[in-house]
Amino acid sequence: MDKRGYQMQKKELLQLLDKKGIAYQITEHDPVFTVEEMLNANLPYPEIIAKNLFIRDDKKQTYYLITVKEDRIINLKDFQKQFGTRRLSFASENDLMAIMGLRKGSVTPFGLLNDGDKKVQFFIGKEFEGGQIGIHPLENIATLWVGVNDIIKLIRENGTTVTVF
Repeated sequence: MDKRGYQMQKKELLQLLDKKGIAYQITEHDPVFTVEEMLNANLPYPEIIAKNLFIRDDKKQTYYLITVKEDRIINLKDFQKQFGTRRLSFASENDLMAIMGLRKGSVTPFGLLNDGDKKVQFFIGKEFEGGQIGIHPLENIATLWVGVNDIIKLIRENGTTVTVF
């Protein structure tokens, strides 16, 4: 969210991607709220569907968006040890909306473009590196198929810390 409280929506996101020359495909579909629902939606590239976890530390001072392939298991205690964080848990729906302008079921790395205060650190699984990814375009009624390197570059340009792990 910028200083005026504006949050980008799907239409503006697609305009930004076009302006930046970022290639993508979009698949419109009924609303999906879980990875399982996405896998059952007969989407064209199920092997590159992402799972997105919005996490916070126990003091609600640092937030993390963890994006991995849908079948990868993330153990928060292991993540905490690996990256030296405080105790972690899932962030609330209120935090998700306040920080990234997203509703439950619509979590996506593109939400980081709405994080005007740069509260969220982005972690993306190395299994996506150099390839394509399937993620929501700020709404859970479509999936964008886009290059991971393009997303990382866009998010870094926005001032967000990105870690490939």
